[in-house]
Amino acid sequence: MAIQTLTRIKFVFKYPYTKLISIRFKTTSAEYVASRARDPTFDKLMKNYKNYLKVVSVQDLLLADTTNNSSISVHFLSKLSQKLHLNHGASSFLRKYPHIFNIFYNHSKSEPFYKLTDKALQISREEAAAIEASKPIVIERLVRILSMSVSKSLPLRAVFKVWRELGLPDGFEESIISQNPKLFSLSDAPNEPNTHIIKLESINPNFITAVENWREDECNKKDSKVDESQIRFAFKQGYPPGMKLGKVFRGKVKEWQTLSYVGPYDQMGEKGKPKAGVKALEKRAVGIVHEFLSLTVEKMIEVEKISHFRKWFGIDLNIRDLFLDHPGIFYLSTKGKTHTVFLREAFERGCLIEPNPVYIARRKLLDLVIMSRRGLFLTQSDTRNIRAREEVELTEDDDD
Repeated sequence: MAIQTLTRIKFVFKYPYTKLISIRFKTTSAEYVASRARDPTFDKLMKNYKNYLKVVSVQDLLLADTTNNSSISVHFLSKLSQKLHLNHGASSFLRKYPHIFNIFYNHSKSEPFYKLTDKALQISREEAAAIEASKPIVIERLVRILSMSVSKSLPLRAVFKVWRELGLPDGFEESIISQNPKLFSLSDAPNEPNTHIIKLESINPNFITAVENWREDECNKKDSKVDESQIRFAFKQGYPPGMKLGKVFRGKVKEWQTLSYVGPYDQMGEKGKPKAGVKALEKRAVGIVHEFLSLTVEKMIEVEKISHFRKWFGIDLNIRDLFLDHPGIFYLSTKGKTHTVFLREAFERGCLIEPNPVYIARRKLLDLVIMSRRGLFLTQSDTRNIRAREEVELTEDDDD
């Protein structure tokens, strides 16, 4: 499509009746990733987010423990340091985030323990409440994702990979799947021991995709000069700052925008393999992953996780290359030793344009991660100023 993954070197042999010979040297995957245009806003967000994910892992240990007053020994956490990627050890990690974790000495056990601060505990409760309140939305998300599958079914292990991204509650097999037998069913996978398949029992043929909503909004804007026929198959485009958009590139994007394709909720039918058919299949794949990302809580996901759905969605393409080929729609970040893709149009200055309650709670925890140790140490002057303000407030209260 827009960015070529192949480097073409052409040799013309001036012999009678000979044709032009093209020899292609494929770039390596690492070279292709490295050559992409960088977006510092997303990279900065991902740099903080990788620390956030570690905090969530350590926090989840506390929230899962109901036998010890929601506190765990630092020694126990140290044993999990390598698994949780706490590179400088458990104690150092906990001290780095004093707004989230509180270390205290347990005299009865004669060793240090840690627990969540009141602020972090309140945020975790807000997230749990938001997830509980959004169950109807979550059910629709799961129905939509199953609807995009060619067989209207998915392996349970694949859904487990993205349960946080979809905002599913803990134990969603019982609270979501089992509680809605008219929508979902669970069965053993044929020829695959210890594998369970979630199947959609009720199909909704009238789902409208996120990109279709955008097209409608563009046409309905006040004083809009957009011709509906021009954006009938188009996707919103926005590029990294400083990315060079040459004439040839713009022409290919314009041509691709007008290319018709089968939507993610529509049946594919039989397709041949002509050049136009291959392009349409690629655009369908873009439509599927675009819709998948729009259904996630934070409009972002690890590439490895979404790759588990590739076969089930009928995508016969390299998912990561698909993201790289369409930098106006997606952004691929390599921060944190993982490849994470963002839905570009959903963000502005590193935040969701349309936040949801679960995202808002998670963002509060991310803000505490970003704060790290800031705001803890005050100078004597700061302390005097705070005391002076408190005295003024007390005087005003007495006067009232």
